Parts: sequence; structure tokens; C-alpha cells
Amino acid sequence: MTDVRERFSREDGAVATEYGLLLVLIALAIVAAAIALGLAIAGVFSRGGATTLGSVGGSGS
Repeated sequence: MTDVRERFSREDGAVATEYGLLLVLIALAIVAAAIALGLAIAGVFSRGGATTLGSVGGSGS
């Protein structure tokens, strides 16, 4: 019976698992920020290109 209690009371792997989960959450946040930033930059260039083409008489497509 003490073997079962000892097996569940040890926390050696718990710390590594928590750090792993924290690392995954940070990586997901970085990926989400990169995607959002990329979309924002693409929108700026898209609007800038349409404005430039519109000012010189282009079709804007």
C-alpha cells in the first residue's frame, strides 16, 4: 500500500510536465501574434497598393 501512495506522491515528473505545458502555451502565443501581425502587415500593403493604383488610374485588382 505504501508503494502506491509513494508512486502518486512523487512529483519528479510533474515539474517537467508543467514546464512543457508552459512552453507550449508560450509557443502558441508567439505563433498567434506572428499570424496577427502578418495579416495586419498584409492589409497595410494591400490598402497601400490599391491607393497607389487608384491614384494613377489603375484597376486596383
